[in-house]
Amino acid sequence: MASKKHRPPRLADADLRLKLDEAGYQKKLAKLQAKLARIQQAYLGAGLKGVIVFEGWDAAGKGGTIRRLSAALDPRSFKVWPIGAPRNYYLQRHFLLRFMERLPPSGAISAFDRSWYGRVLVERVEALTPAKRWQAGYREINDFERALRDDGIRLVKLFFHLSPQEQLRRFEERLHDPLKRWKLSYEDFRNRAKWDDYVLAIDEMFERTSTALAPWTLIPAEDKRYARIAALERIVEVLGKGVSLDPPVLSEEVITAALAHFDLQPELVRSLKGRTE
Repeated sequence: MASKKHRPPRLADADLRLKLDEAGYQKKLAKLQAKLARIQQAYLGAGLKGVIVFEGWDAAGKGGTIRRLSAALDPRSFKVWPIGAPRNYYLQRHFLLRFMERLPPSGAISAFDRSWYGRVLVERVEALTPAKRWQAGYREINDFERALRDDGIRLVKLFFHLSPQEQLRRFEERLHDPLKRWKLSYEDFRNRAKWDDYVLAIDEMFERTSTALAPWTLIPAEDKRYARIAALERIVEVLGKGVSLDPPVLSEEVITAALAHFDLQPELVRSLKGRTE
């Protein structure tokens, strides 16, 4: 049977009415965080690598989701890279270089809070890059992501979408909250004037870079709780697919040493050896 053709998402596909109540959110969050911890241990044991891309509108909830993700994972093999404007060193080099330098080693997972997609989003809309260069970015990004997949890296790409009305409400919330006020900048308000330009750029980004090997997942983010769970579910799905989450099997050498020190029950010894009989 022929495989189903991949269909890139569009912003209009997002059902912004989706919500999740607090009780359901907490229950799902606990289960997902427990599974993420097991996935990380499996990656450490098998030498696997994962990359998570967080893109979306300002105030759409990327940071809150990243905090819930970080809470589940050991920071020794999980790294979050916040991406802002490139410094002069990188402006003089290929735009993908700074991302290549931040890819995870074997056994690790990296999250990019914004990413190489700035080339075809903000650099396009704000005219920070010549049109010829950002237009070439689609091909360069697809080639880059294909190389990641060829290198065995699991890739998750998430885009958080909300309405301009909800975004403005969250801006006001940040204005009144001293702990969130640092997130608010003049550019946040200025960018709203280019909302339609960004919609065009985002939908073209989906069309040109959502591939069967590296698809985009559109996250309805009008409700923060729903968005966090939807994003974590997708991360678990992609990073955990085909990965054994069973506890590691110990070598005979380790088991022999343990038996010399501890009075172990036969059932435990069998489980340490990976046997269930």
